[in-house]
Amino acid sequence: MNFGKVAVLLGGRSAEREISLKSGHAVLSALKRKGVDAHAFDPAFEDISGLKGFNRAFIALHGRYGEDGTIQGALELMNIPYTGSGVMASSLSMDKWRTKLVWAAANIPIAKYELLTADTDFDAVVQRLGLPIFVKPACEGSSIGISKVKHKEDLKNAFDLASEYDSLVIAEAFVEGREVQFPVLGEEVLPSIRIETPHDFYDFDAKYFAEDTKYICPGLPNEEEEGLKALILKSFRVLGCRGWARVDLILGKEGPCFLEMNTVPGMTDHSLVPMSAKKRGIEFDDLVMRILEESHVG
Repeated sequence: MNFGKVAVLLGGRSAEREISLKSGHAVLSALKRKGVDAHAFDPAFEDISGLKGFNRAFIALHGRYGEDGTIQGALELMNIPYTGSGVMASSLSMDKWRTKLVWAAANIPIAKYELLTADTDFDAVVQRLGLPIFVKPACEGSSIGISKVKHKEDLKNAFDLASEYDSLVIAEAFVEGREVQFPVLGEEVLPSIRIETPHDFYDFDAKYFAEDTKYICPGLPNEEEEGLKALILKSFRVLGCRGWARVDLILGKEGPCFLEMNTVPGMTDHSLVPMSAKKRGIEFDDLVMRILEESHVG
């Protein structure tokens, strides 16, 4: 398939810029090894009007302006096929609160949560959700701005940290269980990855730099994994996602608890989608090509 001139969108202006550069350069190298006429394009330093000279775009931008429907809308206007989910699904999935609203309406299990503001009665939130509580910016990824609050007097500080990254902040009840992530490629659910970390939780350092984080793939017994696939696909489809993504969930005593949908997952040497794809028999370069083949407009 002749893809023409392909822009690999990387870097960008979000708090996840550092990781996006790693993902983007890994994708760029893979495309070049496959003989694709691929070029790096960093919207933080290049005017997006320069994309008009490209035939396709591989989006490796994480976070704001890359994973939230913004760049997808620009590419739609320029009629340039791009990888991953469209404008609506990207925007919905980036917003953890609105993702929860859609999932709850579709009977996909989620953790108890509340929205926080500066006027919130934090003691009352602790009474309703219990401890520990995770406090998260609604529209950031890579665990940026997230705190695990174990003492009620720390909840306000966790809110202050999260609000540095987003005006919308979520307090989410802690669910004890196995942390598992499922990549989706096209309409196929790839093998799960179970995460074990000595860190207090799977934070930014544990995700990208720590050498003591353990990844078990497949992360679940085959029967349990097969039993979850229909729900994984439902969580993907109800948000309107397409192409590829990664679903994060906790398997607690009462069953699965869905946390978030990532529509532009990491593609670094620590990333989970390539790990899962390899277990499925798909090498990294072929994975990148499969994602590019699903590029679309509209």
